[in-house]
Amino acid sequence: MTLAWLSILWVFAAVTVAMLPMRHQYVPGIALLIAAPALIVAIGVSQSWLLAIAALAAFVSMFRNPLRYLAARLRRETPELPK
Repeated sequence: MTLAWLSILWVFAAVTVAMLPMRHQYVPGIALLIAAPALIVAIGVSQSWLLAIAALAAFVSMFRNPLRYLAARLRRETPELPK
């Protein structure tokens, strides 16, 4: 039951951060980006890996631009940031 509440809290936090202006999204967005894999693994361990795969798909969908940016930085490219 705690995992469900943590998941709901994470979703509400992500929606709240998405409503902030872009310049204020970085710090809480990075915290959510770091917390998500741990939460997805916990879902996979306690529930099922099918639910974890669904959570991973939702995570990648929500954070597609930051993940693209990180992938470009890993390839040693310099992607432009939104203003």
